[in-house]
Amino acid sequence: MPGEQSLTTDHPLDRERAHLAASRSALRAMRADVEALDIKDVTANWVNAEVLQRDMDARIKALADLAHTPLFFGRLDYLEGQAAHAEAAEPEAAEEEEHRFYIGRRHVHDADGDPMVIDWRAPVSQPFYRASRKDPQDVALRRRFGYTGGDLTAYEDEHLTDPSEAQTSSKLLQQEIERPRVGPMRDIVATIQPEQDEIVRAGIGGTVCVQGAPGTGKTAVGLHRVAYLLYAHRERLARTGTLVIGPNASFLHYIEQVLPALGELSVKQATVDDLVAHVPVRGADSAAAAQVKGDARMAEVLRRAVRSGIRMPTEPVVVVRGSRRWRVPAYALEELVRELMDRDIRYGAAREALPQRIAHAVLVQMEAAGEAPDDRVQDAVARNAAVKAAVKEAWPPVDPAKTVLRLLSEPEFLARCAEGLLTEEEQKQVLWAKPARGIASAKWSAADTVLIDEAHDLVHRTGSLGHVVLDEAQDLSPMQYRAVGRRCSTGSATVLGDLAQGTTPWATATWEEALAHLGKPGSQVEELTQGFRVPLEVIAYASRLLPAIAPGLTEATSVRDNPGAFSVTEVPARELTDAVVTACREALEREGSTGLIAADARVPALAEALGAAGLTYLSPGEETTPDVRLTLVPASLAKGLEYDYVVLDEPAAVVDGEPDERTGLRRLYVSLTRAVSGLAVLHSAPLPEALR
Repeated sequence: MPGEQSLTTDHPLDRERAHLAASRSALRAMRADVEALDIKDVTANWVNAEVLQRDMDARIKALADLAHTPLFFGRLDYLEGQAAHAEAAEPEAAEEEEHRFYIGRRHVHDADGDPMVIDWRAPVSQPFYRASRKDPQDVALRRRFGYTGGDLTAYEDEHLTDPSEAQTSSKLLQQEIERPRVGPMRDIVATIQPEQDEIVRAGIGGTVCVQGAPGTGKTAVGLHRVAYLLYAHRERLARTGTLVIGPNASFLHYIEQVLPALGELSVKQATVDDLVAHVPVRGADSAAAAQVKGDARMAEVLRRAVRSGIRMPTEPVVVVRGSRRWRVPAYALEELVRELMDRDIRYGAAREALPQRIAHAVLVQMEAAGEAPDDRVQDAVARNAAVKAAVKEAWPPVDPAKTVLRLLSEPEFLARCAEGLLTEEEQKQVLWAKPARGIASAKWSAADTVLIDEAHDLVHRTGSLGHVVLDEAQDLSPMQYRAVGRRCSTGSATVLGDLAQGTTPWATATWEEALAHLGKPGSQVEELTQGFRVPLEVIAYASRLLPAIAPGLTEATSVRDNPGAFSVTEVPARELTDAVVTACREALEREGSTGLIAADARVPALAEALGAAGLTYLSPGEETTPDVRLTLVPASLAKGLEYDYVVLDEPAAVVDGEPDERTGLRRLYVSLTRAVSGLAVLHSAPLPEALR
């Protein structure tokens, strides 16, 4: 039976504390060694010196000893046969006493180079997450450590090969999962479950899609997967780059400390809007217009628009060099243009190739006349004024933003490009009521910037990263998926989301459809249904909405023993705001963070009431502190966030704030599932039928 030990007089605990102290000392020595390096004599020039110094600074930062972050959280004692195999798989994992390995967030070695802590991503660490009594993987003992602040205060043992020891749930694991949330999102490296670890350690060669119910840890799994891939494929990803894409700035701020805590400092973060920010967004679309603009059919509309200016040559090109004149007839020019059109390469690449093709035709004539032109002559012919004029006439330059501006402003142009693709009604929906005079004065919407990004890629290929993590993917339109897919066209992706939480008019219907738009058809889809964050009663209550919002999904379950604090209270309309303030005050009497979630339209009134009651509150994205633990959250920004206690104001208002009932119920589902320890629902209007 797993036994938890916490007495300070316990000798094993004292020995573990001694190992922790020695490991911290070794980490400080590792950092000091890097700081003491003198690079003056090993760099050939100032550029090399700058690069090396930047790498050293990053290494020094990665070796920081965070006082309140445990240096190791577990220990594996292998049976003797497995230890030798483990050392072969992980050369750095030298044998310690009784084939013992301490598992932590980063590798730490002593002055002789022997490991004191093994990185959680190393092969030898994998059984810490996956070993079980049915499959012990040659692990004799798995030990979990409990910490208070940065102090080691307890441990818990599992003897996986001892048949006399009964199997029970880990109290330390439960305590870590239920530890109060204050500040930004933290890593789950100490509590990764077997089904999560399989996703984290999946190979870099393919794209993985994770359908995760609320509280299943899909976001944390995605971030830990990035950390694992950077460990396993560091040189490759250092060249090609990694990117985490989130739904909004508040969400990115909330998760931004997870990877640095795992020692990874180079991963960039962005929203989809950041990726496509070619023009400033100053306008907004109706739901109908945004849905058409986000439809995959717009990709072909844009392709036609970009290529609409191509013209077949009607005049020959005459190149004068010295006393000779070289003539390329119109039919030959037309053949070159049609050949480039048929190849369907990027518009800009074809435009760059055309003058070289014309120059080559001239060089063939020169060689037939007995001359011996070289590459310099071909380049000179390609730059000839007559050739440049012919290229401009046949394959004119294209400005992506101007092309989209014309599509949205000129009904005739849109009709030509959208023929057979968009109906007349759909064309009317996307056309601007008042055409803009130019790019600078146009009131571009978020959907318009995605169209411009598509047009950019049609002209010049978008650069690809090595790996992209896309979170809350269920809310993306097909055109947004295409924009993300361009950023990992030669790399791989981790796609995270929950179809039941799709709250846009164009929300994803199936992951197979989404992956096709992303350019990764046939990719692996994994489903996480075991919840670790949301209490049992809360997830059961919220799941009553699933038949109406996502009938095909498996209902989530909670593995937590604690059912959580849960209440639904009806109050008269005139007393609702005061009752909500009182509920917030009661929640703040408990340890941890509190989120007050309300329909966007109710936020100003609640903000005024909180201020009048003397309750200081934060906005989403602002970091909670021990002194300020209350956040006022518009329902539209609640996705991806979590709080120890949630007070939910007027569910009917959350539903009514959306353009249709299904989207409103999905928004309510999101709001109901943000709680870690307790949920209080207060309402005056009738609850949705499924929750009555």
